[in-house]
Amino acid sequence: INSDPVGAEVKLSNGMSGKTPATFTLPRKDNVVVKVEKAGYEPVEVTVTPQVSGAGGAGMAGNVLLGGLIGAAVDAGSGAMNDLLPNPVDVRLVPLSLGDMPSSDLPAEARLRRLRELRDSGTISAAEYKRERAKILREL
Repeated sequence: INSDPVGAEVKLSNGMSGKTPATFTLPRKDNVVVKVEKAGYEPVEVTVTPQVSGAGGAGMAGNVLLGGLIGAAVDAGSGAMNDLLPNPVDVRLVPLSLGDMPSSDLPAEARLRRLRELRDSGTISAAEYKRERAKILREL
């Protein structure tokens, strides 16, 4: 599980957790909801679902031919013929709102300082910083 920016908290519906970038080994038979959160950003949820892989369908047909219904039932029940998708999970976190940006009621110097603080803390990206800085400078 990857996020932009990195260092976000990850919580899976099965109880597992970590920080991005993170790797988990999961059974391939159940859906898992992945929640990615970081202070100053909107949380994101992604559902990872099992889907029959390209090789899974062929393997299932081989099981029916060679192993009979028991082999096919084992693969279907265990999820051995599935892949989890999406894999990897890639999310781009969005800052909470422009309400976090410096108020236009403040002097330009104070707004620029607050904007630098938001960038340095990782609350806004470098691109967002440049865009908002340009707006403040145009107002001068």
